[in-house]
Amino acid sequence: MSGKSGKSKGSPRPDERQPLLAARRRQKMARSAHAYVRGSASLFYQWLDGQKAGALPEGPAVWTGGDCHLGNLGPVASADGNVAIQIRDLDNSVIGNPVHDLLRLGLSLTTAARSADLPGVISSTMIEALADGYEQAFDDARGDITRATQRPAVVKIAMKEALHRSPRKMDRQTIDNSRAAIPLGKRFWPLSEDERIAIHTLFETEPTRSVIGSALTGATGAKSPKVAVLDAAFWVKGCSSLGRRRYAVLLDIDGDCSKGGPPCLVDIKEAVGSEAPRRDDVSMPRDNAKRVLEGARHLSPKLGNRMVAARLDGSAVVIRELMPEDLKLDADGLAEEGAVKAAHFLALVIGQAHASQMDADTRRAWLVELEKDRPKNRSSPTWLWRSIVELMVAHEHAYLEHCRRYALDR
Repeated sequence: MSGKSGKSKGSPRPDERQPLLAARRRQKMARSAHAYVRGSASLFYQWLDGQKAGALPEGPAVWTGGDCHLGNLGPVASADGNVAIQIRDLDNSVIGNPVHDLLRLGLSLTTAARSADLPGVISSTMIEALADGYEQAFDDARGDITRATQRPAVVKIAMKEALHRSPRKMDRQTIDNSRAAIPLGKRFWPLSEDERIAIHTLFETEPTRSVIGSALTGATGAKSPKVAVLDAAFWVKGCSSLGRRRYAVLLDIDGDCSKGGPPCLVDIKEAVGSEAPRRDDVSMPRDNAKRVLEGARHLSPKLGNRMVAARLDGSAVVIRELMPEDLKLDADGLAEEGAVKAAHFLALVIGQAHASQMDADTRRAWLVELEKDRPKNRSSPTWLWRSIVELMVAHEHAYLEHCRRYALDR
């Protein structure tokens, strides 16, 4: 068996991980108010739980992303390389109230605008654009306008990079020029012997080998692809997910590497229970990996159709091949005009993901509900403005408290 175990220079042993991961998470969340919003989904859900009945529109029961902040949207490629802007992370996906995704996106965008020191009037205009973009997805009469909607600068930049990103460039960015081995260091840590054996077992024994190999290669024939693990490591990645089991794995599928082809880079991510509120009267997969997979297939089919739900040494995990085109949006480059356009466009993306699960009558009824309680001189409903302002205040207070504790701990 290939793969590394033990300890390398600068890398912790498996039994040393958790305190270091917790410290890294605290550090990431202290970098900015927007970074704090990314890693504090539980605070958002606590705010939702405190809302009185009727304070927010109650939408149709559809699959929702559960954590639609700015970093969880971006270019996503299908197995054949077709690229679109979709939700990239479905860890918290549930069947719930679609308005929760809109609020989470609005909080993320307005916090990013404040972190970029954009004036408050831009935040106000962004919320109006957020409402208009989301509603546009449910208005069948605006179909021509939707098709002609231009991508904002932050999306154009990400799409341009995604469409020109080769597998070799992805390898350089992700595994530091390595073709068949993962260099241990800051981002990749050594595996325990048990982890190494479990990963080899997952990919190299039946029946999971056939299921995973077919999903990664798109094979539909009777022949099962041959899958061999070249190397694997614990992956220090994400913010809110830091502390869960996360692995990067290099695979050789059907001997492509021996023919000069690049290895297949795969992400294994532990699936845990969603913190997002779900509808009580709906049925969802009880297995968390299957829930994430089902959410992805409904909300981001380009991603969901190349994911696999599996079990790794008793834990539910989601497996997906990392495509060169998969990128997250960068909030650091938000400018005044671009921020407003980004709010409209990304709200439209979220709305289209929801609308695709509804029939025409349900879309029309939901649009009517969304347009209620709208002042004549404003294009955003009162509930949306109130909610995002309250969320921003609560998160700013919590962020400063987090920074205070972090500084004292250091």
